[in-house]
Amino acid sequence: MSKRSFRTALIIVIGSLAIVAAILGFMIQRALAYPDDAHDGTGKDVEVEVVSGMSFPAIASLLADKDVIEKPTWFRLFAMWGGKTTEVKTGKYLMKDNWTPRKVLDVLVTGVKEVTVKVTFPEGKNMLEYFELLDAADVADAKALETLARDKTFLGKYAITGDTIDGYLFPDTYQFRVNEKPVVVLERLINRHREVWNELVSKHPRDTAKLKDKLGWSDRDILTMASIVEKEAVAAKERPRIAQVFINRLTSPTFKPKKLETDPTIRYGCLVPVQKSPPCVAWIEMCTKVGKQAGCERLRTAQLRDKDNPYNTYEHEGLPPGPISNPGKASIEATLSPDGSDYYFFVATQKGSTEHAFARTLAEHQKNVAKYVSSDP
Repeated sequence: MSKRSFRTALIIVIGSLAIVAAILGFMIQRALAYPDDAHDGTGKDVEVEVVSGMSFPAIASLLADKDVIEKPTWFRLFAMWGGKTTEVKTGKYLMKDNWTPRKVLDVLVTGVKEVTVKVTFPEGKNMLEYFELLDAADVADAKALETLARDKTFLGKYAITGDTIDGYLFPDTYQFRVNEKPVVVLERLINRHREVWNELVSKHPRDTAKLKDKLGWSDRDILTMASIVEKEAVAAKERPRIAQVFINRLTSPTFKPKKLETDPTIRYGCLVPVQKSPPCVAWIEMCTKVGKQAGCERLRTAQLRDKDNPYNTYEHEGLPPGPISNPGKASIEATLSPDGSDYYFFVATQKGSTEHAFARTLAEHQKNVAKYVSSDP
């Protein structure tokens, strides 16, 4: 090779190396500047949800799809360089579309500051009333909760054989995240119910077995009775006696027909099931027209004689199809261990009273009704 050719080749090699070096330098400069280069945006809010099990490449792709970052591969390399790919927290994030990659990663590693709210569920309310409380507290949408609470697949997961989740939502005070998933909310209440149920059954094994043997009841049947006790009893000391009254009606060979005859079951049958009888529809319309609280205080003859309402315990013998409320610990325990008395009837001693007058015979009961109900203003 001539000297001239050698010089030309050397110049080409040096020139190529210089170009490569320049490109490499530019790339290094860009890579070093990338973490602090603000994304080209307007500053608008962008919601990004990182769910459990999501890989970091998937997170980077999601951020790029949401137009929070560009160059998702660079974002991955930047996170890998700092050892942060495994430190990202799950949650719903509200980000700006003009943040720097460093700011985005810092937020993901820090995690979402959870906003929580305390919700107290009173004993004896039905699921729709609970869902209203959760909706008002911004925990979850009432309609979404109701849909899940009637979903056969979801109910089957917890061996709930009825049409709804009622009876299995334990009344207590809970701390929930705002905008929580309905499934998470319901599972917490169900699991709390199971804890209390198992505790009480373990405490009263003989009483539980006696109920199942004597009446052929399932756990759900016991829970159904407890839900009725919860609606009828106000004074704590009366719960075991009221439970015994209803059990006596179902077990005594001389008490016929074996009807529980309790108003709360009718109200439940009118308010909660999807399919409602014509008398129930008329009653609801009346309640709405005159005001729910005032209009729903008293049932009319049409509802008391409504055979199409399967929850009407004035017309149908035995237990209603399922729980009519969500009972607390005291009512469940009272049902498992009633007081053993021989009463068949009870009536409130006066309007708004927490106590009842109990009777062994219909004649005695009628005297109590004449004394206490007829004298009410």
